[in-house]
Amino acid sequence: MNTSRQPADAMPPDPVPGATVPGATVPGATVPGATVPDATGPGTTGPGTTAASAAAAGGAHPLDPLTAEEFRQVAGILRRDRGVGARWRFASIELKEPDKHAGHTDHASHASEASDAREASGTNGISEGGHASQESEASEPHKHAGHASHASEASPAEVPARREAFATCWNRDDGQAYRAVVSLADGTVTAWEHLPGQHPNMTLDEWHECDEMLRAHPLLAAALARRGITDHTRVLTDVWAYGAALVPPRYRGLRLGWADVWYRGSDDGNPYAHNVSGLHPIVDLNRMTVLEIEDNLRPTAPGDQPDVKGEYLAKLIPLPLREVKPLHISQPEGVSFILDGRLLSWQNWQIRLGFNYREGLVLYDVGFCDAGRLRPIAHRLSFAEMVVPYRDATTDHYRRTAFDIGEWGLGFMTTSLERGCDCLGEITYLDAVVHDSSGEPHVIPHAICIHEEDNGILWKHVDHAFGAQVRRARRLIVSFHVTVANYEYLIYWRFYQDGNIECEVRATGLMVTSNFPEGRQPPFGTLVDERTYAPFHQHFIVARLDLDVDGYANTVHAVDSQASPADDDDPYGLGLVIRETPLRTEAEGKQDYNWHTQRGWKVVNNNVRNGLGTPVGYKLVPGGSFPPMLNNSSPVLRRARVIEHTLWITPYQQDERWPCGDFPNLSDRDAGLPTWTARNRSIDNTDVVLWYVFGIHHITRPED
Repeated sequence: MNTSRQPADAMPPDPVPGATVPGATVPGATVPGATVPDATGPGTTGPGTTAASAAAAGGAHPLDPLTAEEFRQVAGILRRDRGVGARWRFASIELKEPDKHAGHTDHASHASEASDAREASGTNGISEGGHASQESEASEPHKHAGHASHASEASPAEVPARREAFATCWNRDDGQAYRAVVSLADGTVTAWEHLPGQHPNMTLDEWHECDEMLRAHPLLAAALARRGITDHTRVLTDVWAYGAALVPPRYRGLRLGWADVWYRGSDDGNPYAHNVSGLHPIVDLNRMTVLEIEDNLRPTAPGDQPDVKGEYLAKLIPLPLREVKPLHISQPEGVSFILDGRLLSWQNWQIRLGFNYREGLVLYDVGFCDAGRLRPIAHRLSFAEMVVPYRDATTDHYRRTAFDIGEWGLGFMTTSLERGCDCLGEITYLDAVVHDSSGEPHVIPHAICIHEEDNGILWKHVDHAFGAQVRRARRLIVSFHVTVANYEYLIYWRFYQDGNIECEVRATGLMVTSNFPEGRQPPFGTLVDERTYAPFHQHFIVARLDLDVDGYANTVHAVDSQASPADDDDPYGLGLVIRETPLRTEAEGKQDYNWHTQRGWKVVNNNVRNGLGTPVGYKLVPGGSFPPMLNNSSPVLRRARVIEHTLWITPYQQDERWPCGDFPNLSDRDAGLPTWTARNRSIDNTDVVLWYVFGIHHITRPED
C-alpha cells in the first residue's frame, strides 16, 4: 500500500540545511522546506545503533509498546487473580491503546481555520520478490492545507493515560478462552470476559511442540516408512489452522490443526523442497495428540518420488551464485533523521513507531511540519489482516487458507534484520518485545530498520538557454521482515520529501509444492520441477488506515476519470474530466477498483481550504488490486468477506480493529467488517477509517 502527497502551491522552496531542495513533480509545483523541529534529547540515537524503548529510558509514552517487564507483570497478575495456571496458554498480550479522542470535545471544530495550501495524493504498489513487480505510478497532486488551531489540540501524549494491557488466554483442559484488561498502574484485572466458542490465535509454541510430537509419533513413522523415509531428523511437519466449515464433524469444538509433512534431501537441505504428498496428520492442539493420519498413499508411491532440485544453499546447487562488485553506502556526516525514543523526525515528517504481536509495525501520529506547525495526516497506519487462499481443490491443498495476521500474528513472526543483507547503508534499529505462550517476554533484536535512500531524480528540466536544473530525491524507509513458515514478507514504509507515503510488500521465500503421477498434473498450478507443481494462490492484504487529514472531520470521495462526450465545443472527443462522488454512508463506502475509470479515493477535509480555495485532502491510488474470484458459497469468502471489495470505509470506533473478526482461527463467518457496516452508519464529515485491500495474485512460475 502506497500513499503519496505532492504539494502544488506556487511557493518558493525553502531549503532544509544539509538536504537537497525537492523539486516539483508537476510543472509549477514546489515543496515547502520548513525545517524539522529539534527532537534531540534523551534517547536520541545515531546511525548504526539500536534504540532502547522510551520506557527503558524512563517515562513511557502512552503509545509505546509493552516492555519485557510489563509482559511479565500482566502474566503474573492474571496468575495471581484469575488462576491462570500451568495448563493455560497466553495467546496474546498487548498494549491497550488510549482512546485517540481523549481530551477532545469538538472534533468537527478542529479543522475550522484555513491556512496556506498544500495538496496530498496517494498511490498503491505491490511487488513480489522473484515475481513480476506491480508498482503504481506517482499519484496526481492535490492541495493539502492545515489549520492554525491544531497546534493547541491535546494529543494522546499530552493526556495522562492509565497504562493498560489486553491479554487473551485459554485453559487447555476445557478449551475455554478469556480476554482480560489489566491495569499496569494498579496491578489489577479491570475486565475479565469469557469467550465461549472462540479459539484464540495459534502460537509459535504450539507450532514447535506439534512438530516435535509428530516427528516422534509411531503412526507418522509408519506412514513415512511406507514411503521409504526413515530418517526423522530430516522430517518437518508444518501445522495449519482450520476453518470451521472444513473441520470433520467428529472433531468440532476442539482446538484443531492439520499438518503438511516435508523432508530434506540432505542434512542441510531445503526443508520445503520435498512434499510428502497425501500425508496429513490431524491434531488436537490442546492435548497435543494425533487424532488421525490422513494417508492417501498411491499404490506406486514408495520409491517413486520425483527428483526435485529445490535447494538454495550455494553448496547444494550446481551453478555458482551470481557475483557483483561490493556496493558501499556511507553518510560521513551522519543521517538526516532523528529518533528520540520512538518518535522519528525527518524532512518535516514526524512519525511515532509502535509494535504489537498481531500487526507488527504500527505507525502512529503521522504528521507533516509546515511552517513550524505539525499538521496531522494519520493517527494510525498498519496491516490488520492477510488472507492467503490456495486455489487448489486437491487433497493436499483444499484446506490451505492462511490468515497470517489473525491466526498467527506478524509481530510474533518478525525476524531480526542484518546490516548489509536486509538493510544497506547507515542504519538505526529498534528491537521489539513479544511473548511466548507462558507470558514470558522474548526480545527480537533489530526488528525494525530505519534508514535513508537516494531515490534518483525527483525533478528535472533542461532549458534550451540555461541548461539543466536537477533535484535529487531522498526517501526515509521504515521496514520489518516476517517469516511465515515457507514465506517471507518484506514490508517497507517509505516517506518522501514531496509528502508522498508509500508502502511496498514483497513476498519471497519458498513455494508450497506437490508432486503427481506421470501424466496427471492437476490444473491448479504450474509445473516447477520434475512431476512437481506449485499451486496458484492469492495474498489479500488489508491495510487499516486511520486518516485524520488536518483534523478528524473527513469525507472520502471516489474519483473517476471519464471521457467527455464529443460535441460542438469538443468535436474531436479529446476532453477528459474528473467525477468526484462523496461517499456518505458505509454502504456507499464499499468500493471496488475500476480500471476503466482509473478509480482512486480522496480523503478530504471540507472544513479546511487551501490557498486555491479547494478542500485539503490525501488521495489513495490503488495498485495490486484484483477480485477474489471465489464462489459466494466458498468457506474462504464466508470467513473473509473483506476481500469482496477493494475499499471499505467506517466511522472510527476504538474496538473495531480486525476486519475478519477478533478470532479468525477456526471461524465460520466473518465477524468484522460485514457486521459493523450492516448498520450503515454515516461516514460523512467524520472521523473515518479506510480498510484498503490489495495484494499479490500469484500465478506461480518455475523462476519463483
